[in-house]
This record gives sequence, structure tokens and C-alpha cells, in this order.
Amino acid sequence: MLKKILILTVSFLILQTNFALSTTLNKGDKNMTRTDICKKNYKELFKGEALPQNVDDAEMLAILQKYIFGEIFTIGDLDIKMREMLTVTSLTVQQTLPQLKAHINAALNVGVTPVELREAIYQCAPFIGFPKTLNALTFLNEVFKERGIQTPLKSTATTAEQERFAKGSAIQTPIYGNEIEESMKGLPKNMGKDVSRFLTEVCFGDFYTREGLDIKTRELLVISILVTTGNTSVLKSHIKGNLKIGNSKETVTAAIIQCLPYVGFPNTLSVLTAAKEVFNSNK
Repeated sequence: MLKKILILTVSFLILQTNFALSTTLNKGDKNMTRTDICKKNYKELFKGEALPQNVDDAEMLAILQKYIFGEIFTIGDLDIKMREMLTVTSLTVQQTLPQLKAHINAALNVGVTPVELREAIYQCAPFIGFPKTLNALTFLNEVFKERGIQTPLKSTATTAEQERFAKGSAIQTPIYGNEIEESMKGLPKNMGKDVSRFLTEVCFGDFYTREGLDIKTRELLVISILVTTGNTSVLKSHIKGNLKIGNSKETVTAAIIQCLPYVGFPNTLSVLTAAKEVFNSNK
């Protein structure tokens, strides 16, 4: 009987130790080097081995991979799914389509759903225009077909034609008030009012009302869009919107830093300076 109890106790302790080790490694053990963390994250994302040796520009790949997957991926409280959606969004904005295709696959590998990916790309349209969005969707659907994901995906639209303004305004107004309408006043023949209406109906009525992503996720992905375009004036407004709907300063900052390897230091430093101004004004 005593022997049985000892065996059970040892087994339980082993299970506890393994669980604790697994949890620590998933977050990045303090004893792990950035190379170790890079290899772990890369394998999870791309199902392959990082830091290849016998390829052209192996040195560049080593710098890139250790920096992105061994360091940037450890900053902030974002999970790996959100990091990939932010990355897919930034690459869509930049139209770096070969890299976009690789990260669409990586996002699917770590559990981002096809609908979530589609919605993340759809949502770029009001900010970067429809042609670039359609380019990205071509690559998205190509990946879906290669992976045997049936297309077209189910519709997630929830808004009838006659409801677009009312439903869009119901999302926009609590977050942003009437700032766009006010800023468009004074244009010839009151055409600014039409532009303001289009924004409400298209950005919020056509896109934000869709199922598949909640408003907090949508707003965080808009941060990635605006970091990539470098539009700090609009970005400030969306940082305020993120804070208003419950995304923390830490989460917004981590989302900005997640874009750093894809847009470079000048854009990111400018955005972080703008973010500090918003954070300080909201104390």
C-alpha cells in the first residue's frame, strides 16, 4: 500500500513539473536564448526549422528570424494568434504578397480561423482602398484552396441595405462621436456630409457589423493598418478608440511593436511617440 502511494505521489509530482515546464516554455523560459525562443515559435508557426544554413542570404534570415520570432514575439501580452492577425494586416497594407501568403498559412497553423483571416483582410478596405484588399484576398483564397478549405466561406454579413447608416452609427458614435462629420464641414455644396455618411455606412455599417471578429479585435487590427500607413493623426483617434472600448495601453503598445519588423523603426518610433501623447492625455 505504501509503495502504491509513493508511486502515485511521484507520478503526480512529475505531471506537475511537466505542466509547469510546458507553461514556462510557452511564455519563453528566462533561461532560453532568443535563438531557442525563435526556433520554438518558428516551428509552431511554419511547421519547419528556423535559421536555415544552406540557402542564399542565410545571414539575413538569421537576423530576421531571431529578431522577429525570438524577441518581438516576447513583447507584451498578445497571444500568438493575435500577433499573426496583426502581421497579416500589416502585410496586406504593404502589399508584400509572398510574405502575406506565408503568414496566412502560419496564422491557420496556430488556430486563426479562415473567417477571422477573411474579416481581418476585408476590414483593410476602408483604410487602404479596395484594389489592394482584393489583391490580398486573391492570395488568401489561394491558400484556402491549397489547404482544402472550401470557398466561398459562409457569409457573416448582418446588416440589411437600409440599416447600414443606423447600425454603423450605433458602433461609431459611442467610440468616435461626430468628429468626422465636424471635420468635413465647409466643403463645397456640403459634400463633406456625403463623405461622413459614406464612412459611417461603409467602414462601420458594412464592415464593423460583420460577425467573425469582435469590435475590440477590429480596433486593434486598425492599429496595425495605421502603423503601417504611418498616418499618425488618424492613428491617435483610433488609439483613443481602443482605450475607450477596453484595450489597455499595454496591449495597444504591444500591437504597435509587433509591426516594427515589417514597417521599420522610423514609422514605429513616430507612432509610439503619438501613442505616448494619447496615453498622457488620458491620465
